[in-house]
Amino acid sequence: MREINYKHLHHFWAVAHEGGLSRAAERLHLSQSVLSVQIRKLEERLGHALFERRGRRLHLTEAGRIALDHADAIFAAGDELVATLAQSDGVRRALRIGALSTLSRNFQIGFLRPVLGRSDVEVILRSGGAGELMQALESLQLDVVLVNQAPQADAVTPFVTHRVAEQPLSLVGTADTVTPGMDIAELLRAHAVILPTPENNLRVAFDALVDRLGIRPRIAAEIDDMAMIRLMAREGLGLALVPPIVIKDELASGMLVEAARVPDVTETFYAVTVARRFPNPLVRELLAGANPDSLKDSSGDRDRATR
Repeated sequence: MREINYKHLHHFWAVAHEGGLSRAAERLHLSQSVLSVQIRKLEERLGHALFERRGRRLHLTEAGRIALDHADAIFAAGDELVATLAQSDGVRRALRIGALSTLSRNFQIGFLRPVLGRSDVEVILRSGGAGELMQALESLQLDVVLVNQAPQADAVTPFVTHRVAEQPLSLVGTADTVTPGMDIAELLRAHAVILPTPENNLRVAFDALVDRLGIRPRIAAEIDDMAMIRLMAREGLGLALVPPIVIKDELASGMLVEAARVPDVTETFYAVTVARRFPNPLVRELLAGANPDSLKDSSGDRDRATR
């Protein structure tokens, strides 16, 4: 069987990412006509049209999307090969991290601290939703993804999930909001609460707890971003359900105080990788230094950055 011309594949990849022939031609220093001919040859080799024209714009066909996924993986693997096999002194290695956009910044800094500031390491941090980050990880565009919910594993997606930290959850509020001496049931009856949205796994565990206690808490707000929950708590709108690491600086300054630890509810942090022939050695270093219980104590020195 005739092999694919990888120069043609690279030109297709450039057009797909640039969104059109003109920008890709300028980037590749080729004429649009030459680029068009090479893409047509690739289409003939694959037996499918890769683009369709709608008005003046090119759009990927279904076959084109499949080809682009494979091209992303191929060229990411090439970059990985060059970086992995480069052993000369002074080589600056890239570490590509993905993190959920709502994930604690304090946790992220704590996890990355062993490589931060190193002259031989460039940290590239990308935030986003779980779906897009896992897709980027699978196509080798990322080395590791940080999440607070383990992805589902199956035979098709070879994700490897590492439990790297665990945080208790607390109810916190301003000093004038918190009533001293109350247990958690009394606090929930007396105060409004600021909670994650119902689809959040922390909220699921909290709802199970209040159901066991026979309490229907008064909800001041439901928010899908921990940073915004922190800000709402600082405004004194109610008691917020958060891991202490999220409000580390506010606890230290006295701006917020811990009303009670929430029993049987924790947030677990995971680092997700994929099985690779040449894994990034920097990821191994981070995972080797990670301790699942290292972030449990919010008074520790490990995470100084604000969320």
